[in-house]
Amino acid sequence: MANIRTVHADGIEIRYCLERKSVKNINLRIRKDGSVCVSASVLVPAEEIDAFVRSKAAYVHNAIVRFAELAQYRPQPKQYVSGETFYIQGRGIRLKLSKAPKDSIASDGVFLYLAVRDPNDFEKRRRMVNKYLDQQCKTVFSEIIGELYPMFQKYGVEMPTLRIRDMETRWGSCLVKKGIVTLNKRLLEAPRNCIEYVVMHELCHFIYPNHSKQFYGFLAMLMPDWKERKQLLNKTAGFWL
Repeated sequence: MANIRTVHADGIEIRYCLERKSVKNINLRIRKDGSVCVSASVLVPAEEIDAFVRSKAAYVHNAIVRFAELAQYRPQPKQYVSGETFYIQGRGIRLKLSKAPKDSIASDGVFLYLAVRDPNDFEKRRRMVNKYLDQQCKTVFSEIIGELYPMFQKYGVEMPTLRIRDMETRWGSCLVKKGIVTLNKRLLEAPRNCIEYVVMHELCHFIYPNHSKQFYGFLAMLMPDWKERKQLLNKTAGFWL
């Protein structure tokens, strides 16, 4: 059950979609298209929800503006042709496409060499490059988890299972009870120290499965410069945890 409501606060009009769910709290979310969604229990009066949204007017307005700015700079879809740049651990690697008797792909850290039998086959180019990047994700993320995990082993944390996915609004997530860390594929584009921060953040959730003061204190103990790393990550990619 959902309906559209409108509130005004500080000269700002906010139209939001209210969805009634079996939840304890009033939850507000701004999607990347600028739409505002709120979920709340049927027991919460609509007037109380309106008041909650009004109290978040500045936050909602700033988030909508931010998403609009990011949309202007969102990269265009790749064509997988010579000259395009792909980022791995913060370094740009330019694609070089060529025709060859056998399909192959390799990189020397400066160029990404893509050789295909039919250079006009867009789907083949796309699949080969994405498969290569997926493998890089698995290699780099697994390596970093392996480097950071020993800090948590003494706390009785089991080596987590790594999952890699396309994610809309977060760099990583953690399923503590299942021992799973999920990382965003696009994280591969970030500098290595930023990737380390995200991995450390998620591993810390195995000790504190929340964002309490204790969690951030533990994170700061293990990675004193985590704020600087997070700021760099947000600055270079426009996402946040």
